[in-house]
Amino acid sequence: MGPVEFLVLAFPGDGSTATVLEPLERLRRDGGVRLLDVRELRRDRKGALTTRPGESGLITDEDAAEAEELLSPDESALLLLVEHVWAAELTAAFESAQGRVAASVRIAPDEGELR
Repeated sequence: MGPVEFLVLAFPGDGSTATVLEPLERLRRDGGVRLLDVRELRRDRKGALTTRPGESGLITDEDAAEAEELLSPDESALLLLVEHVWAAELTAAFESAQGRVAASVRIAPDEGELR
């Protein structure tokens, strides 16, 4: 199994979930990632929260409660639990060559750098 990452992707309003899920589905089909669970959150303009449970139950209510703290009024979020399959294949190649992954650090880009 490859490394697993929990992502909270926030969007203004009702969100742009289709915009994110389309390339994610493409990555899944190509075998680069495996989507373990997806959960949606919504905080309305008055601050009331709604959540849709995930498909597999791996993203727990406790995970959702922590993610809810990150949402501003009138904001939505996708909670994703993703396995990086490509990394498992790379690690297997290193191991077969008697190598090892000595370190792995995820560096998040500053807001706006992806544009």
